[in-house]
Amino acid sequence: MKNPLLRILFLPSFVLLIALSGTGCKKTASTTTEETVIPVLVTNGTIINVTTTTAQSGGTITNFGFAAITANGVCYSSTNSTPTTADSKTTDALQLQGIGNYAYSSNITGLTPNTTYYVRAYAINGIGTGYGSVVKFTTSSSLTAVTSTVSTFAGNGTAGNVDGSGTGAQFNNPAGLSVDSKGNVYVSDTYNNTIREITPGGTVTTIAGTGTLGYVDGPAATAQFYSPQGSAFDTQGNLYVADAGNNVIRKITPAGVVSTYSGNGNPGFVDGSTAANIEFNDPTDVAFDAAGNLYVSDRGNNLIRKITPAGVVSSLAGVPIFPNAGYIDATDQLAEFNQPNGLVLDASNNVYVADQANSAIRKITTPGGVVTTVAGSTTQKTLLNLPSAIAIDATGNLYFTDETGRVLEYTTGNIIYTLAGTANVSGYTDGPGATALFSNPQAIAVDASGNIYVADKNNNCIRKIVVTLTQ
Repeated sequence: MKNPLLRILFLPSFVLLIALSGTGCKKTASTTTEETVIPVLVTNGTIINVTTTTAQSGGTITNFGFAAITANGVCYSSTNSTPTTADSKTTDALQLQGIGNYAYSSNITGLTPNTTYYVRAYAINGIGTGYGSVVKFTTSSSLTAVTSTVSTFAGNGTAGNVDGSGTGAQFNNPAGLSVDSKGNVYVSDTYNNTIREITPGGTVTTIAGTGTLGYVDGPAATAQFYSPQGSAFDTQGNLYVADAGNNVIRKITPAGVVSTYSGNGNPGFVDGSTAANIEFNDPTDVAFDAAGNLYVSDRGNNLIRKITPAGVVSSLAGVPIFPNAGYIDATDQLAEFNQPNGLVLDASNNVYVADQANSAIRKITTPGGVVTTVAGSTTQKTLLNLPSAIAIDATGNLYFTDETGRVLEYTTGNIIYTLAGTANVSGYTDGPGATALFSNPQAIAVDASGNIYVADKNNNCIRKIVVTLTQ
């Protein structure tokens, strides 16, 4: 006689076995589906140093498609608006960039002058070929399409603290610049702990600070700063200075009265609305938006901070990780910077950041706080090597310095040009383009006429660059 109890015990076990077997089959099918994915990638939105016959592009692979990459690069064409690997292409090496992303640079050669090209990144795995979006650019019509001439505007290369005219004046490691509506240039003379003014004619005067480091508010002649850095004007003509050594933001009125606008002097990270509690850590630059909000590059905290006209401080983007953060494009506090040094805003109130230790220019949308990389990366230091500061002209072109000795322009057409200097070559030479030499250029500013001013820190002077476009 059959035992009914055995049948009762056996039935659930059999059902469970079938269920587990079914689950296992589904997992295998899912894995098989995932392994049929072609690579996913993004084309670099910036084209670099376009000449008559050459340009530099590249891409980032965000998903290998669960199969090994066998080739990657960019494909390009002047006739096919959606180029493929059947057109001209490069083959390039991969480098890790961030979590799970691999980037590469592509040198494009053999181009035709004054010709529009279409380029997009590609990557091939065992399943197929993936493509990024198409980027369009036009080669220069001549080798002199973009020219620049560098001269010394004020200072003479010797460290000192002397007011005077042109090269008769002396600075000591200047590291901050801004220009007012009349074309006067304001210099944060960092090692002299003063704020200096240079008229359009080149006359230098000290407008605030005693020359001795300290932290004293009050009349300009008795006020004290400690390693002042970037500065910016509001619509009333007040000058705001990132007083890095004191970990505060200072305000200088047109009458010359210095006060503390935000921060309590203690290095740290505290947001809020009570001025006595707010803390910064080595703030290095400031910039205003159209609504009067002041943005701060809080270098030591690896953050971009925002100060409302009412004095309320909040974190716009980044996360306070010490001493160094990372390199992540994301939203708000999910993004990461590494020693952000300079910043500027465009007409739409987007914030552009010289993310120095990441060798990148980052963009933060406002509102929204979405952080993306405009140019450069930790794996593309030949493009931007430790960018120090950033400025913008009336038409939206960006200008930035890098500490290795260059001044670069990022046009509204998403093309980067080296305007002056040579990477990894230091010196003090005036003249055209790459023949000019800098030594640790820091701050940069542009006046209403498009003249560019650079705080050439180790040369203890302010340089002026006049750019001519012939295309």
